[in-house]
Amino acid sequence: MKAKDILKKPVVTEKASQDTAWGRYVFEVDRQANKLDIARAVEETFGVKVKRVRTIMVHGKTKRSGRYRRQIKQANWKKAIVELVEGEKIDLLESGE
Repeated sequence: MKAKDILKKPVVTEKASQDTAWGRYVFEVDRQANKLDIARAVEETFGVKVKRVRTIMVHGKTKRSGRYRRQIKQANWKKAIVELVEGEKIDLLESGE
């Protein structure tokens, strides 16, 4: 897999923003990617050293929608929390991701 196929988009939430102070960044990644693939993709894309990667499978929510209130299930997705070596930093706004 190519790096651009593994890293889909950064997860921008209040909690994820607080983690950047500790050198942790959160990304939505391909469901088939493993921790080594994710670490390589981040290092290749942003030019930083990765210390640790943690992954979580996020299960899609069930929503009610439409005139007859039928249930629709959102897709499952995989989240990766990437911790960088001390002193390294990613500026997600400048990188265009």
